[in-house]
Amino acid sequence: MTQLTPSRAAPPVADVAATLDYAVERPRRRKRAGVLGWFRGDGPHILVFLIPLLFSFILFSWKPIADAAIMAFQHTNLVSPAEWVGLDNFVTVFSDPLLGVAVRNTLYFAALALVLGYPIPLLVAVLMSEVRRSRGLFSALAYLPVVVPPVVAALLWKFFYDGSPNGVFNTILGWFGIGPVQWLSDQAMAMPSIVLFATWSAAGGTIIIYLAALVGVAPELYDAAEVDGAGVWRKVWHVTVPQLRGILLVTFILQIIGTAQVFLEPFLLTGGGPANSTMTILMLIYKYAFQSSLGGDYGAATALSLMLAAALAVFSAIYFRLTKGWSS
Repeated sequence: MTQLTPSRAAPPVADVAATLDYAVERPRRRKRAGVLGWFRGDGPHILVFLIPLLFSFILFSWKPIADAAIMAFQHTNLVSPAEWVGLDNFVTVFSDPLLGVAVRNTLYFAALALVLGYPIPLLVAVLMSEVRRSRGLFSALAYLPVVVPPVVAALLWKFFYDGSPNGVFNTILGWFGIGPVQWLSDQAMAMPSIVLFATWSAAGGTIIIYLAALVGVAPELYDAAEVDGAGVWRKVWHVTVPQLRGILLVTFILQIIGTAQVFLEPFLLTGGGPANSTMTILMLIYKYAFQSSLGGDYGAATALSLMLAAALAVFSAIYFRLTKGWSS
């Protein structure tokens, strides 16, 4: 029988156990170093690099939030000394009949934006992922509306929405014997027109996110689905959507937060009209602060801002709590 030489022989079990114990104990010794070990190590260097970042956050992010929270309980015009008024600003906001109109319009905008703006970028991304040639060109074209300045895009779409029979969209509808439609001056059409513009201007960024996520989906899953006889839509539903579930959940909550803060589109296209049919919460905040004939009511504006932030925070917490198991 062949005997193992000492150098090739298996180490004794005791030595292996000692080695494992040493490997396990090393992190414990580092944990026991505590604050003193942190200062003797890289702690001061990390702190030096963190100070500018913390200073920037405190000065430009956290301090304005704290100032806004305090201003919500004050009456101030930012010139005269502020006067503490307690909850009067919140009472003013709740007693304003425009608050209900603004909340209803914002929810209507969010619902329409979810119907149009949430599935369309996913469908476009799936179709673009199937393209074998010139995918970069299609990606650039899809992202192009995002880089167009919002004011320029709004003026362009305002030209398209011309309510006369010679307007761009009305001319197209006229070919089919429809119209003319008063896109921005009709109370029933104003908000859907704004949603269409908002979807066009923001879909490019979401399409790029979906395209990047689709690259990570294993091709073997689509091959297996094809072997099972799945068509395009069944592959999208049973392969693509489950694989993008985490991304879809994040983009959903981001879209909800973004639509709740819609301001630029109705401000540029309709100014909140006609008859307040496109007045949103952020437009009401702007009205409190800058459009009051008696001077800016910054206290009411910050009070409504705090209420909106609190509502979005509660909604986000509930959403992530309910979908905690879905994203894994």
